[in-house]
Amino acid sequence: MDTSASMIAIVLISMLAGCRSTKPPAAVAIGPDLSIARDGHWLVITSDQTPEIRINYLEAYCRPGSTDADWVKQTVIKHKTEDVEVPAGGKRIVIRDTLADGVIVDHTITAGRGEIDFRVVAHNPTNQPSLAHWAQPCVRLGLFCGFADPPKNSPTDYLGKCFIYRNGKQVRMPFEPWATEARYVPGQVWCPAHVPRADVNPRPLSPVVPSNGLIGCESGDGKFLFATAWEPYQELFQGVARCLHSDFRIGGLAAGETKVIRGKVYVVPNDEAALLTRYQRDFPEHIR
Repeated sequence: MDTSASMIAIVLISMLAGCRSTKPPAAVAIGPDLSIARDGHWLVITSDQTPEIRINYLEAYCRPGSTDADWVKQTVIKHKTEDVEVPAGGKRIVIRDTLADGVIVDHTITAGRGEIDFRVVAHNPTNQPSLAHWAQPCVRLGLFCGFADPPKNSPTDYLGKCFIYRNGKQVRMPFEPWATEARYVPGQVWCPAHVPRADVNPRPLSPVVPSNGLIGCESGDGKFLFATAWEPYQELFQGVARCLHSDFRIGGLAAGETKVIRGKVYVVPNDEAALLTRYQRDFPEHIR
């Protein structure tokens, strides 16, 4: 081999070695192969590795001014749900909600590895503005957290497995300060900076402002994490039925207006760093 050929070979070998030494991208939590089904108003999430998770989908559409309002008489906008597509295979469901004020909300829900993806389109076909400001998917996590008994008397036994993010770090519940007074008790609400504090769930409202939109918990055996997030989101909420919420924001709809909302449920191995990498990839708007 002549000198020039030798030099070229050395350069190529060096380049390949450099490529091999490049650090790989941060890992993302992959998770089990999830399936979805409908059972009345429930969205049921299953896998061969994790306990069943049920979501009251949707529990309610809500008006603003809800923090200190009567839930039934003043806050909730009644709606009817139609299952538009529930094909065999457990991987995709399409739902249509029709609100009492005429707003139509279409939900396309897709199951994958370690996640359920939600694509929501809210449209106001009427000539009047709608006061639909936010909505509640209520995620029931008793079985996932290792509790087989029904959630009677507002159990708090699962709280030590639950978390949000405060000042950029995961904190387990309950933590100080923990609000205890509201129109309805118990529970805990965290209102993000972009939402009026008068427009959230009428449960105890924490003074803590969450540093991102992720809320979740650890499985009963400690092997998996559940987490959920929406964009845009109205609040994070710990409820009274071993449930957690990231409730999505609509913000009202002008006559003829359409808004698009997206969400995720994650069910992944218990690797916080990998979960955060996945969340930050999916919701770059939440990173600050």
